Amino acid sequence: MMDDKRAVTPTTAPRPYSGGHYSPGIVAGGFVFTSGQGPIAPDSNEVLHGTVAEQTQLTIDNLEAVLTAAGSGLHAIVKATVYLADLAEWGEFDAVWAQRIGGIPPARSAVQAALLEGMRVEIDVIATL
Repeated sequence: MMDDKRAVTPTTAPRPYSGGHYSPGIVAGGFVFTSGQGPIAPDSNEVLHGTVAEQTQLTIDNLEAVLTAAGSGLHAIVKATVYLADLAEWGEFDAVWAQRIGGIPPARSAVQAALLEGMRVEIDVIATL
């Protein structure tokens, strides 16, 4: 039973896309689990059309907002799953990821995926509190 489970919905991150029934983050068992975050501008809830590097920056900003609201941060990520529209853009993604995450790199998986129109990257993570 997970009596300590709580939703995290920061005001500085995008709202659930298209009114979807999900939480941007969940805190449970000493961890933060994020929903997939993408390059969606928090103020307009619109996809940022740009390079993979630009989209990765905004996606990490959105992850950081969820993690911070939960009482965690980028430094506490232990597992990440990365979804790219085109794995050929891996190098451009990874350069931004390495610069933003720093420290001990978390465990990570990457897959090529069909993403929302205009999105080239989406990331979900598990972090410690």
